[in-house]
Amino acid sequence: MNLIDFSSSFVSLLPAVIALTLAILTRRVLLSLGVGILLGAVLLNDMSITGTLAYVGASVSGVFIEDGGINSWNMSIVAFLILLGVITALLSVSGATLAFANWAMGKVKNRRGSQLLAAFLGVFIFIDDYFNSLAVGTVSRPVTDRYKVSRAKLAYILDSTAAPMCVLMPISSWGAYIMALMAGILASHGISEYTPLAAYVASIPMNFYALFALLMVFAVIYFDLNVGAMTRHEQQASDGDDQSKQESHELPMAIEGVQAKARDLITPIVVLIIATISFMVYTGGQALSADNKAFNIFAAFENTDVGMSLVYGGLVGLAMTLFTVIKRGIGFADISKAAINGAKSMLGAILILLFAWTIGTVIGDMKTGSYLSTLATGNIDIAWFPVLLFLLSGFMAFATGTSWGTFGIMLPIAGDMAAASDIALMLPMLSAVLAGSVFGDHCSPISDTTILSSTGARCNHIDHVATQLPYSLSIAAISAIGFIIIGFTGSSSLALLVTSLFFIGLIGLLRMICIEQSRSTALA
Repeated sequence: MNLIDFSSSFVSLLPAVIALTLAILTRRVLLSLGVGILLGAVLLNDMSITGTLAYVGASVSGVFIEDGGINSWNMSIVAFLILLGVITALLSVSGATLAFANWAMGKVKNRRGSQLLAAFLGVFIFIDDYFNSLAVGTVSRPVTDRYKVSRAKLAYILDSTAAPMCVLMPISSWGAYIMALMAGILASHGISEYTPLAAYVASIPMNFYALFALLMVFAVIYFDLNVGAMTRHEQQASDGDDQSKQESHELPMAIEGVQAKARDLITPIVVLIIATISFMVYTGGQALSADNKAFNIFAAFENTDVGMSLVYGGLVGLAMTLFTVIKRGIGFADISKAAINGAKSMLGAILILLFAWTIGTVIGDMKTGSYLSTLATGNIDIAWFPVLLFLLSGFMAFATGTSWGTFGIMLPIAGDMAAASDIALMLPMLSAVLAGSVFGDHCSPISDTTILSSTGARCNHIDHVATQLPYSLSIAAISAIGFIIIGFTGSSSLALLVTSLFFIGLIGLLRMICIEQSRSTALA
């Protein structure tokens, strides 16, 4: 299939920009993604109808089939979503979700506590962002619902503790991937004074966006900082009319007369977590063994099969859930009905993911990433390189919907730029790419991590994107200041200090805005 090359043209941006704009304006995600897919197909095939149809068919089939076989990554994520939907429905119909909520009410005393529960779980379950959003959402949702916290606020907490936490942790699927990329960059430039792990750890204090996005979550919860659209959704939830709920996602009520316990929810989820982590270590170990390499935990996570580990962990979690449900006397008919409803509850998220993956293929063929990467070169003072890479990576991740894809494109470019200009800026520039990629991915309606955070909270997807944006942009602004400082001074400590001061000032400003909003509401 002969496709037109747009790698040197701004036209490469059109499908992504049109899809993103339509999604925000119309709130119809599937329609918007579909328009972006068709537009890209038409452009790539020079307006040929037959070429366009053939390309769309090939792109859609590529979501399911890759290199003549099943696309194991995509299908494993779909399978895990279905498994988690079934588990969640079974826990709901057995009364385990309600029992956990009642138990948590005795431990969690107020709305703030319910949000802190979700935030702390998000911080501690850092092994994988997909797993984080879905598992933490399942556990936290009944508690936040009970205290009338909006689904939009829960989705924000999930999204802002998933990727930001994973990108800071060496022992995670993200850490393994990033270290693998860093290893190649260091080797290609003959840098031997630090290992990939040491480089990764050294980059953490300079990943300003991830650090302050996490801190912002706790500030938002503690000071009740509801700004922009979040104010409306929180007020609606407080009034018992949460418009951010995704109604098609709601699950069946518990069967009357079943005496469930809080442990009926806790046990399957803990088993799910332990099993998933165990399979990640196991599949990584198997890959190392196949290559005749010695086992160590970091290498295992670097070589793990995350997708299949999620499926295996999900199956073990489902088995434990079935055992718990059957023990409570739930009959086969009710179990079957709940399982079907649980699978159906995930169809909306699965469709959005399928469309997002398809437009990801289109964006790749449009060479959007290649075009954006050319903007990183030119006659620019090297002191501006870190902030330039942060902003460019952010826009690339926003437009493409993938932080990992942005890592793969921009980290080598950052390494080359540092090697050609000032090797001392290598780590700050790599950190800028990591921070920018998470920022752009965080804001993008077509990002799979954003979609899964909406799914975990069972929140309307566009409501989640709109309510999260003010917080993300605020943190991005102070992060940019940090990268400017580090570029001009070379001091990561000074940059972190100044960025921290700006963060404190930002919290003070948001508090003033919230107080003024409260006064205006009281006078209205």
